[in-house]
Amino acid sequence: MALYILYESASGYSLFLAHGLDEIGQNTEAVRGSVADLNRFGKVVKLAAFSPFESALDALNQCNAVSEGQMTDELRNFLELTLPKVKEGKKPKFSLGVAEPKLGSHICEVTKIPCQSNEFVLELLRGLRLHFDRFIENLKPGDLEKAQLGLGHSYSRAKVKFNVNRVDNMVIQAIFLLDTLDKDINSFSMRVREWYSWHFPELAKIVSDNYLYSKVAKYVEDKSQLSEDHLSDLTDIVGDEDKAKEIIEAAKASMGQDLSPIDLINVKQFALRVMDLAEYRKKLYDYLVAKMNDIAPNLAALIGEVVGARLISHAGSLTNLAKCASSTLQILGAEKALFRALKTHGNTPKYGLIFHSSFIGRASTRNKGRMARYLANKCSIASRIDCFLEKSTTAFGEKLREQVEERLDFYDKGVAPRKNLDMMKSAIETVESKDTEMDVDEPANEPSAKKGKKKKSKAGAKDEPMAEEKLEAVTNGHTAPEEPKSEKKKKKEKRKLAQEAEEEKNEPTENVNGANGFNAEDGTAKKKKKKKSKDENTEDLPAASEGKKKKK
Repeated sequence: MALYILYESASGYSLFLAHGLDEIGQNTEAVRGSVADLNRFGKVVKLAAFSPFESALDALNQCNAVSEGQMTDELRNFLELTLPKVKEGKKPKFSLGVAEPKLGSHICEVTKIPCQSNEFVLELLRGLRLHFDRFIENLKPGDLEKAQLGLGHSYSRAKVKFNVNRVDNMVIQAIFLLDTLDKDINSFSMRVREWYSWHFPELAKIVSDNYLYSKVAKYVEDKSQLSEDHLSDLTDIVGDEDKAKEIIEAAKASMGQDLSPIDLINVKQFALRVMDLAEYRKKLYDYLVAKMNDIAPNLAALIGEVVGARLISHAGSLTNLAKCASSTLQILGAEKALFRALKTHGNTPKYGLIFHSSFIGRASTRNKGRMARYLANKCSIASRIDCFLEKSTTAFGEKLREQVEERLDFYDKGVAPRKNLDMMKSAIETVESKDTEMDVDEPANEPSAKKGKKKKSKAGAKDEPMAEEKLEAVTNGHTAPEEPKSEKKKKKEKRKLAQEAEEEKNEPTENVNGANGFNAEDGTAKKKKKKKSKDENTEDLPAASEGKKKKK
C-alpha cells in the first residue's frame, strides 16, 4: 500500500510519496537512522506535489485551520487533485500520513481518504522538516527561514490578541499598589503625629483622622502664631467650627515645646508628602473601580471592586479565577491555614479573601460558613460570565447580589429565596432588551396578567360544579376518590354545601309533586352519598371508634 505524507510548511502545502519502504520497512528505528543522511532519505521519500500559499495572510489562515484540526477548501482541492481518486465500494490502495490526528480524522470524514498518524509518520515528517529546502526547486537560501519567521510572528500575535480595555494585569498591579499605599500612609501618618506632637500634643486628641491631622499640621505650623483670625480657614479644613475653636483654645494653653523654624519646615514638608500620598490613593482607587467595571463588572457588582480585585490578583488572572471551583475560590488567601489544618488534622478554614465582603460580616456566627460557601458559588459564576461574555454588563452581578441578599434573609428570617434559574432568565432578558422603557413597563404588566388569570380561574370554578354534577349523574352517584384539597377546591365545596342546603329545604315539595317516586329516592340517595364523600375526613375517627366498640 502506497503511503503519502502531507507536510505543512510556512511556504505552502507539499505532498511526498514514501516509495522506498521496502528497503527499510516499517521500522521506526531504521527511519530514525536514515533521516540524518540525505542520500539515504532521498531514496525513501519523493516529492509528489507542492502548492504554495498566495500571501502571508493566506499562510496565517491555513496555519490557524491546521492547528484547530480543520481542513480548508484549499487543502481539500490540493488533496483531491493530487491523490488518486477513491472509488466507491472499493478499498483504497493508499493512505495519507499527517502530523495532527484531528486533521486526519476531519480529512477522512470529508474526502474518505484513509489517514494515519503514528511514530513512523512522525519520523518521516522530521526528516522532511530537516531537508525540505532540498526537495523544492527554485527555492533561494534564506527564503524558507524568512517565511517561517514571519508566519511565527503573525501566528503568535493572533493567538495573544486581546482587548486593550480588558487587561487584568492592570487590576493586579493597582490592587498591589493600593495595599502598599494603605500601609505606607498609615505608618507615615503615625510618624507625622509623633513628630508634630512634640510641638502641639493636644491636636492628636482633637483631630483623629490621619489626613485631616496632616492638613491641620501643615496649616498651623507654629502654634504660637495661631489666633482668632485663622478661625474661618481652620473651619474650612476641619469642617466643624466648634472643633476649629477647640484647636485655637488648645494652642493657647498647649504644653508642647517650641521648635526651630527648620524643624517646622521639615514637619510641614513631610505632612505635605503624606497628603499627596492620600490624594493619590483616592485617584488610584477610582482608577481601580473603573478598570474593574471594564474587566469584571459582574464580580465587582456582586462582591465589590476591592475584594474582586484581590481575588483576581491572588488567582493570577481573571481566566485562572474562572477556572477555579467555588470550593477553591472560597478559601483563596487562606492557604497557610488550610495546609496547617490538613497537617494537624484540624478544622479547615471556612473563608479566605471573601471574608472582607460585607455579606460575611452581616451573617450571624453560626451562618458565616454557609454564607461563605454560597457567596463563593456566586462569585465563581460571576467570574466565568465576566471571562467568557463578550458584552460588558452588570445585569448578572446585580441579580447574583440580590440572590445573596435573599439568602441572608432566608438564614435570618426564614424568607424563601427565588430560584437561580428564574434570576438568570430575568438577567438574560435585561441584557437582550435594547430599550430601557420596555424593562420598566414589563413589571407593571405582570399584575394585570395575573388578574386576568384569576378571573379565568374564577369563571372556571363556576363551571366546574356543573361538570362534576354531570359526572356524578352518569356514574349513578359514585364519586371519584378525593385528591388533596387546595384553596380553590375548598371554595367549591362551600358553594356546593350552600346549594345542597337550599335543595334540602325544597325536598318535601319535590317528593310530593314528583312524577316517579323512585327517581325522587334516587336523588336523595345521591345527596347522602355526596355528603358522606365530603365529610369523610371529619367522620372517619368516630366511625372507627364505633367499629371497635361493636367488635368488643
